[in-house]
Amino acid sequence: MIREDTDMTIRTMLTMRTMLAGAALLALAATGLAAAPARAVTLKLATDSGAKGSDAGNAIEAWAEKIRAGTKGEVDVQVFYQNELGGQQEVFDLLMAGDVDLMLNWPMTSYDQRISLIYTPYMFTDWPEALKAYGPGGWLNAALGDIYGDIGLRFLGAWPEGFNGVATRGGHATTIEAARAFKVRVPPVSPFTETVAAMGYQTATVDWGELYSAIQTGVVDGEAANVIFYDVTYFGDVLTDYVHTRQQFLTGILTANEESWQELTPAQQAVVAEAARQVMVAQFDAAKAADEGHVASWKKLGHSYVEPTAEELAALTKAVRAAVWPGMEKVLGPELMARVRAQTGN
Repeated sequence: MIREDTDMTIRTMLTMRTMLAGAALLALAATGLAAAPARAVTLKLATDSGAKGSDAGNAIEAWAEKIRAGTKGEVDVQVFYQNELGGQQEVFDLLMAGDVDLMLNWPMTSYDQRISLIYTPYMFTDWPEALKAYGPGGWLNAALGDIYGDIGLRFLGAWPEGFNGVATRGGHATTIEAARAFKVRVPPVSPFTETVAAMGYQTATVDWGELYSAIQTGVVDGEAANVIFYDVTYFGDVLTDYVHTRQQFLTGILTANEESWQELTPAQQAVVAEAARQVMVAQFDAAKAADEGHVASWKKLGHSYVEPTAEELAALTKAVRAAVWPGMEKVLGPELMARVRAQTGN
């Protein structure tokens, strides 16, 4: 009995020592993991529209720097400007493939037509509404998050240029009836053509590179669908009137490839997302201020700048929604269009 008790005591002591040693090893391992730095990551960030020194180029540089600083160098970012990796469609293809990780791009519908949700006319007509819709927790932010998620991208925010309008030569229109006297160039993209036609204008498709001479020679009386920056910059000497009809809110998009996103740690993801949010909010402020500056430049040329009255804007909104939204529903689907209608009360 004494020997048996002794053997049991020895076995018990050995077992306890083994357990203590194992616990110590686990503790050391856990400490080592906690102390080990996160894996270094290099992300490729590109824009399809913006050279170095441009507003878009400065935006991606700011995004990159915020990521580097926020991760304390764990995440490095290589920046690529317009045309450095190819044309607009080529760079978007690289983003889809994961060869580009982050991007500021102008919406491409080649992989999902529902991205044209962004171009739905008269969803809102002022800056606070736009920021509320596109910001974190906003209804448009959530809707675009779902759409981009379905094609393997993560929607991180908007990068706005502003509300568009119609620029013409030798007069202008603020009603559908008056607009019938003008033929204007529109981008060959749905629903821009349908929207401007519903506003009463005759529409024409003219290559952007030929638009100046087309206006100069009277082939068209102006151009529609752009923010005033383009008209004061490129056509200030051939156009004379700008009506801020605000039919669409034009914006670039901050996105990430989803596979690249999932390779980041949660902490790194939080930094990238917050950096994108800061870039978005800064651009909302900057774009609004820039738009006001372009209006001032337009007026200095002696040109007419017109904000439609509340009644005129309401009439345009009603007519365009009635004409264009049913077609948008066929592209977006009834569920998504129902979200638009719910948010606009229409």
